[in-house]
Amino acid sequence: MSTIASSMAVIAFRATRLLVVVAALLLGPLEAAAAAHADTNDDKFLSILKKEGITDHVSPAHAIEAGHTVCQKLDGGATPTQVASDVVNSSTMPAYHSGYFVGASIDAYCPQHKSKISGNS
Repeated sequence: MSTIASSMAVIAFRATRLLVVVAALLLGPLEAAAAAHADTNDDKFLSILKKEGITDHVSPAHAIEAGHTVCQKLDGGATPTQVASDVVNSSTMPAYHSGYFVGASIDAYCPQHKSKISGNS
């Protein structure tokens, strides 16, 4: 390899490495903010459930996952009533807790669906 080609390869390598470092510095805080936002929503969600006395879930992580599933079903076109029925049929929660669970999920994770809940317009 010629000296010029070798120098160009070193410059290209250093430029690539610099871009990776700059990208990491710029994106790192965004990832931390997204994780902090998720933790805040998760804490809010678990607090709402605890305040209502809903402890029917296997673990906090399972409850959080189920809360996100509620939103996925609503995003897919299901109504809150249909989703609450799914929760009743797939858990040990009584109907009242299932409906509250769906409402808490909407409140914490997918507030764009609040208008689908009775009493909200």
